[in-house]
Amino acid sequence: KGSITSVQAIYVPADDLTDPAPATSFAHLDATTVLSRQIAELGIYPAVDPLDSTSRMLDPRVVGEEHYTVARDVQRVLQTYKSLQDIIAILGMDELSEEDRLTVARARKIQRFLSQPFFVAEVFTGTPGVFVNLEETIKGFKGIVAGEYDELPEAAFYMVGTIETAVEKARRMAAEAA
Repeated sequence: KGSITSVQAIYVPADDLTDPAPATSFAHLDATTVLSRQIAELGIYPAVDPLDSTSRMLDPRVVGEEHYTVARDVQRVLQTYKSLQDIIAILGMDELSEEDRLTVARARKIQRFLSQPFFVAEVFTGTPGVFVNLEETIKGFKGIVAGEYDELPEAAFYMVGTIETAVEKARRMAAEAA
């Protein structure tokens, strides 16, 4: 167990993380949480960018092998999706290989599963807040990356908390559509 001794907000000019001023500051931090306008535009809150955010604690000796592996797998899927976005914008999804289409679908589910129904936001969203423990979180992301939930619509993963809630939401969505 550790403690947070300080939380600092660093302004990043023009959202450029490579700008020398913030980049120099980041070198002295144990973790960075990068908020993204693009993720906020998707309506995903908190709008944390998992590719730009970092932590020195994301080490298998600290968080455990499974947590580390799942986190890196999630980042790999999201990074592949990010690299495919230009192709998708120009040529469309139909021009992607079947494997790339599957990666895109999983990445979009991961993005939505990263949304969190906060207790403090209940009055704004109408969605009850949910606490999800670490083991459940790892289990959910591991299943998404492994393709266990490929048949579920991506909307089922939005603001749900646990993977079981996503499965139940998908069932309700299917029943309503029938």
